[in-house]
Amino acid sequence: MNWRGRIGPGPALGALALVILTGATAARCERLVISLTSPRVLISSSFTGVDLVLFGGVERDPGSPARRGGYDLVVTVTGPRGDMVTRRKDRVAGIWVNVEARTFIDAPAYLAVLSNRPLPAIAGADARGLLHLGLAQTLLRTNGMDDPQDDAFRTAFIELNRQHGRYREETDAVRFLTPDLFRAAIELPADAPLGVYDVDAKLFADGALLARQNVPLETTKVGFEQFVASAAHEHGLLYGLATAALALLTGWFGSVLFRRD
Repeated sequence: MNWRGRIGPGPALGALALVILTGATAARCERLVISLTSPRVLISSSFTGVDLVLFGGVERDPGSPARRGGYDLVVTVTGPRGDMVTRRKDRVAGIWVNVEARTFIDAPAYLAVLSNRPLPAIAGADARGLLHLGLAQTLLRTNGMDDPQDDAFRTAFIELNRQHGRYREETDAVRFLTPDLFRAAIELPADAPLGVYDVDAKLFADGALLARQNVPLETTKVGFEQFVASAAHEHGLLYGLATAALALLTGWFGSVLFRRD
């Protein structure tokens, strides 16, 4: 898969259905309060990945009764977006070559769906589709159109990202410490894409969406790598000249070091 790089708005009917689905939220008693242990991740040459924790609680209006069935929480972490290409190889004249490709427009480079139990036990199929809960319900577009759920390229695209640790769906990553307090484990791999991530937490009870809250997460380079990247981007000509001079100097030094008299 060759990497080259927000999900577009859904149809008006879907948006209306989502409003109907969540319209009672304002009348409900719950509010979400969330925070990250570290909203900014610094990536250096020795970066091997990091485990973050999203923690928070459910605030209820004074005097409101507790939910007998308890709460459910789904946390969706969406990384920087860009165009990505999935290629299908086939054997032609005994040689494996790329025979077909599909470009996914503005797809997330990282996607993690974390919950306290399986998604079908939290919300029904219609709600999961409208809210895009889970990898299978993630909206992916090609040439401005949504892909069908059973598209082979879509399936391969998601599976390849899962194998590389960039797409994850975990049903035990959210833990309720008390009926109102929770924590969620967010794992970023060593090759986590740079940029701004969106951490979206949705609170459910009895299959209904009660509250929703977002917090940003940023990954950025530090140290020598950041200096080189900034120099190449901001001073392209000087960076190119310095690189060429360094290559010539290295070649000359090598010839002197290994010269045979």
